[in-house]
Amino acid sequence: MAKLPEFSSIKDIKYGTDPHVDAWLLYFMTSNNLEHFLDPLKNASPEQLRFMVALEDGQVFAPCSDWQFRRLITPGKIEELNVEYAQIWKLFTRLVCTHVTERYRRRLILGLCRLKFRQALDSTILIPWRLLKGMITIFLAHSGLDDPYTERKSHLFNHGVKYVESDFFTSVMKACPYPPLKCECLADMRFELDMIELGRLLRLSTLPDAWRDDLFHDDWHRYSSAYSADKPDYSAMREIFKNKRSGMKILYLPGDCGSLMVDLLIIRSLIRQGHNVVLSLKEGFCFDKTTFWDRENNPALAEALKDAYFLTEDRISKNGLLATLRENPFVVISDGTRERLNLIRCSVTFARAWKESDLILARGYGNSRRLVRNSHGFTRDVISFFRKDDGRFRIEFKPKSESVRQISESEIRAKADEIIAEMQKARGDGKTVMFYSAIVGSIPGQVDTAINILNTFVKYLRSRLDGTYIINPAEHFEEGMDADDLMYMWERVQRSGYISVWRFQSYGDIEKSFELMQKKVPPVWAGKDATYSTGCTKEMRIALDVQSRQPELQIIGPSPERFSRRREYGVGRFSDVVIGS
Repeated sequence: MAKLPEFSSIKDIKYGTDPHVDAWLLYFMTSNNLEHFLDPLKNASPEQLRFMVALEDGQVFAPCSDWQFRRLITPGKIEELNVEYAQIWKLFTRLVCTHVTERYRRRLILGLCRLKFRQALDSTILIPWRLLKGMITIFLAHSGLDDPYTERKSHLFNHGVKYVESDFFTSVMKACPYPPLKCECLADMRFELDMIELGRLLRLSTLPDAWRDDLFHDDWHRYSSAYSADKPDYSAMREIFKNKRSGMKILYLPGDCGSLMVDLLIIRSLIRQGHNVVLSLKEGFCFDKTTFWDRENNPALAEALKDAYFLTEDRISKNGLLATLRENPFVVISDGTRERLNLIRCSVTFARAWKESDLILARGYGNSRRLVRNSHGFTRDVISFFRKDDGRFRIEFKPKSESVRQISESEIRAKADEIIAEMQKARGDGKTVMFYSAIVGSIPGQVDTAINILNTFVKYLRSRLDGTYIINPAEHFEEGMDADDLMYMWERVQRSGYISVWRFQSYGDIEKSFELMQKKVPPVWAGKDATYSTGCTKEMRIALDVQSRQPELQIIGPSPERFSRRREYGVGRFSDVVIGS
């Protein structure tokens, strides 16, 4: 095996420098079932991953800390890793022995998983939690259980209710700040009180996580002692909320179920301040983590979440997500996984929720390892908070990568409104407004050619059509916008009511473009037209919907019945998913 290059962080590892190194990296990714081409329905595409992670071309991303990644891929570092593997095996065997009473079935599960565990020890290539997740899948399949921790989590949540109702919790939250705040204006006073309340709740939410053995008891003495010893630095958090005192979209990643009631108090505090919050829960069993479906088995949890909107779609569009957030200040989603935070395996809905957020709030050390102790930059600011084993509270801030250009919904809407204003002026001047829909990214590797075809043909149309204002989508691209942003912008333009003629690219248009460029039509473009494009397919549906309300709209090009080839847009990409996938 080729020797891997020296590196100090995951960010230093890239594909494309050495074929043997690339082969080894692909071996690592495929062994952990994290490679997109291996399972495109479960593993995020590079474009979807870039919603969350600031990746350069060819850069490797692994859902673990730098410490763990270094030990997984570096020979001779196995001793420390074996400690984590041993903890994973101990956790799994306790789970099986507790919940599988039939001796034969228990021995079958443990025997099969022991073979897989030994295989993992021999290769030392599997991320420990990926190994555990695979063994849990075997356990769930053979035991017939959906969630063996249903009763335990119900106890934990009920204990969390007692916790927030305790004298200790109440006295902390009601205590007046000392020294007293100086008031220069009511707005500043209100901000200071909000920050004090939020800081206290963050600290209180992590206390049950620190001492799991105390979760079923009502003795708050250790909690009180640890809370009194906290000396957190909230300066980064204060700066974020000071710059935007309302109107932020916040993605909240909770820890274990025992503190979920405090998480909900944090969320309500944020909503009261004028922010929108998306709470991400697990899709299925992940020990003490709350799942998206737990409220169905726990009336107390259902009551606590009664004011939340549960979004069940796992592949929601950008339009759909933003519409949901506008109508609901508190939305609950599933991250699509049954393991600790793994951005490669998270659902499209989770990825889009991350992309549309202004801030990620993450509780628990596990989240901190994957976000703060991973040297990759992320596309959004991250605040992580947790307690160490000795009870000390930590709050950590990781700013979004400097390379990220965050385009907000308001910016996209403003750009759309500029185009709509131009259309309105053209109509006012007595011109016909034409929108031209054409292939741009549907043929991989042909984006530049597609744009040349589009620009050439629109220039030709403008030279021949008098009194016609033609909208060419290729002329309205802005650096930093991905396909999601463009589709969102164009739908707003297309539904404005100012389009008189909507022309869809035909094969004749493509032939004419190559003729004007004095080139022959390449084989990859032979027979292509707008029906080959997912973007155009979605736009045809919009055009027909607009025409049903505005019968005077003319639709020119391939017949609507032929737009059935492309059903799904590649998430965040300028090329479509493969037909039939």
